Parts: sequence; C-alpha cells; structure tokens
Amino acid sequence: EIQLVESGGGLVQAGGSLRLSCAASGFTFDDYAIGWFRQAPGKERKEREGVSCIRSRDGKMYYADNVKGRFTISRNSAENRVYLQMTSLKPEDTAVYYCAGDRRPKGVATLALSRYEYDYWGQGTQVTVSY
Repeated sequence: EIQLVESGGGLVQAGGSLRLSCAASGFTFDDYAIGWFRQAPGKERKEREGVSCIRSRDGKMYYADNVKGRFTISRNSAENRVYLQMTSLKPEDTAVYYCAGDRRPKGVATLALSRYEYDYWGQGTQVTVSY
C-alpha cells in the first residue's frame, strides 16, 4: 500500500522556522518526485498550491516564487523521507501542507508544481504562523 505521512507542523510566530517531514512507503522511492503543496484556510482542494518538489533520483528541486530563499526541500533516500525546511515564515504561509508523489517526475517547474500531476497524497499537517 502506498502511503505518504506528513509530520512537523505546528504553531510558530512570524519570522520563525519549522521543518516538515514526509515519510513515503509502498513504492520505489527513486522512481518518484515528491512535492509539497499547501491549502490555505477557506481555499478549496482545487486551489491547492504547489510549494516545492524534488525528484528523488537526481535531487532536482523546484520552488514556487513566493517561497524561494525561505524554504528548502531535501531528501533522505535511505529512509524514504523528504523534508521541507521553512524559515522566515509569514502569516500568509498558514495552511495545511501536503506531500504528494508523482510517478512520472517532470522536468519543468510548471508541471512539477502542478497538483494535477500527482498520484498519491498524504493526509496533511497544519502550519499556523501568527503575527
């Protein structure tokens, strides 16, 4: 059974940091890209925003413009985990964060960060950034 399980969310003040973790199982990790998405309060699933993505095999990374320089994605292939280090957090980063698996890793950012390209999803972890 394919599973993606997020952890590490929480409440943090603006300017603070959090590290999210995504544990993947049930598939060949190196064959997939793992993406991080977020759904802000009041937004619908179709408005889920791509934040970052990493291709497990070669480590190619993509970032949304509004997180570049603040968020860093990384992977531990030995443990089948992907991390999202978030720094300089802003209230507008408040959202439920999801990790997702794409079995056909993409070579361009617009596809790599498109939720329509992802096949499997975790249950999400809440990140709340206070003023």
